[in-house]
Amino acid sequence: MVMMLRILLLFTFIFISTAQAADQLAVAPVQYREVAQSYSADGIVEAARQSTVSAQIAGRVKEIFFDVGDTVKKGQVILRIDEREAAQAVAGSQAQLMQAQAAMQNAKSTYERSRQLFAQKFISQAALDKAQADYKMALAQAAGSEAGAEQSALAHGYTAVTAPYSGVVGARLVEVGEMVTVGKPLMSGFDPVQMRVIVDVPQYKLADIGAHPQAMIELSSLNRQVQAASITVLPTADARTHSTQIRAYLPANEAGVYPGMFVRVRFAVGKANKLLIPSSAVVRRSEAVYVVDDKGEARLRQVRLGEPAGQDEIEVLAGLNPGEKVALEPIKAGMAQQAK
Repeated sequence: MVMMLRILLLFTFIFISTAQAADQLAVAPVQYREVAQSYSADGIVEAARQSTVSAQIAGRVKEIFFDVGDTVKKGQVILRIDEREAAQAVAGSQAQLMQAQAAMQNAKSTYERSRQLFAQKFISQAALDKAQADYKMALAQAAGSEAGAEQSALAHGYTAVTAPYSGVVGARLVEVGEMVTVGKPLMSGFDPVQMRVIVDVPQYKLADIGAHPQAMIELSSLNRQVQAASITVLPTADARTHSTQIRAYLPANEAGVYPGMFVRVRFAVGKANKLLIPSSAVVRRSEAVYVVDDKGEARLRQVRLGEPAGQDEIEVLAGLNPGEKVALEPIKAGMAQQAK
């Protein structure tokens, strides 16, 4: 008798727990709603600002201060080329400049004395003209030497390769001790603050996209989607594919996004009535939902889903009817069903 009473109490507890779990399930109605109709296209992420730094002077790579993935500030020295040859060129240019300036001062003094002598009728006009020509030639040579010295100093500055803007190193293309020539790529990098997606869109879709300049970018690898900050239609077309490139800009400093990522872009092309449910109601890794009846009991049902609509809803193509209710917490609904 005691054993039967215990069994009865156990079944009563399980029934009450199951009923309470069902009562506590949060639900949402399946309903038609007007949402943006979209056109989807695959795209690749790229940095709006990216560049490759090349050598502006020949020499041997002496030091490398950053590697792939490092963050660099604008103006920081990222690589240094052996400056000994450049320093010798600067010293030689300075010596030539000093020599040219001395010759110019000597020619200037000679010309001034010749003017005085000519005024006193001690020299001819020809001698004065020659002194003046020598002075002008010395001035030109001094100016040329000064330009050469400045060029040598500028070339010496190229031994310290600096970052043109703040960003992230994407690739290092040289090693310490390697000989480089003018134009040799050294490092490439990008600015992670502003990223964009490049997609190819058929020309017949451009009018619809232009009428509704909005786009949603699906970052499937990060399991999220973001609204594009802006879109730009390039004014050129590919003659072979009859498509036009569109740039969809991501919000600034979007975390986890890097060049080369594969994403999907959904462009708004109009409005349409769609049968929608919250995205959270879908059982993970499957196309199924828990439908909750009027008694609060949840039953698993297979459905066919369409494209996401907005931030947290998804279209239902088949398997649900308007007015039905779906559980917003599929895991909790599944546990309540298994407890029966």
